[in-house]
Amino acid sequence: MDVYEAVESRRAIRAFSDEPVRKEILERVLTAAARAPSSGNLQPWHVYVVTGEPLAELKRRATARARAGDPGDEREYPMYPAELTSPYLDRFSAAAAQRYQTLGIARDDPDRPEKIAVLNSEAFGAPAVLFSYVDRTMGPGQWADAGMHLQTVMLLLRAEGVHSCPQVMWTMYRETVSRLVGADDGLVLVCGVAVGYENDGAPRLRTGRADLTETVSFVGA
Repeated sequence: MDVYEAVESRRAIRAFSDEPVRKEILERVLTAAARAPSSGNLQPWHVYVVTGEPLAELKRRATARARAGDPGDEREYPMYPAELTSPYLDRFSAAAAQRYQTLGIARDDPDRPEKIAVLNSEAFGAPAVLFSYVDRTMGPGQWADAGMHLQTVMLLLRAEGVHSCPQVMWTMYRETVSRLVGADDGLVLVCGVAVGYENDGAPRLRTGRADLTETVSFVGA
């Protein structure tokens, strides 16, 4: 699989099979992903790979919180700006409508928030979740580095025939995650990434992307 094919085929999968991802695949991907760029070569990320019984226990704890209507831990960073404006709000709304329709959750379902939280806390059935942290002393530049590292990881997973789904939702249960993986207070959870093989029987979703003219300006070309 070449790079273009990996980019084109990467989707946020929300229905995984229970087929495990071999440890050697994860090791190979994460070893190669260390080549992701970072300013000053700080490599500010730290990733915890959770599988097996520890992941099952984490899912149980997070799902129990979701079913109890727990609003989650105090956020250490906002997922989105307080006021989204066009075109960002338009893109967000369109993607959300597509996503939850595919998951079979109606917009007017009174239990919609709980259903969404439960699906997320179960990592959509993924057999592995990667939790990406950055040192609390780092700034926006290093958070950008962590994002480039995660994108590199997800593209390399595609090269291995594996899918993923980045989940900022895990920051809502950051204390539960940190206790289980042993992350100390000096680290901030950026997000989790569900990893596994797609459940072929589940409905597929591929959200659209803005036209190049909306997001790119060529100067001098």
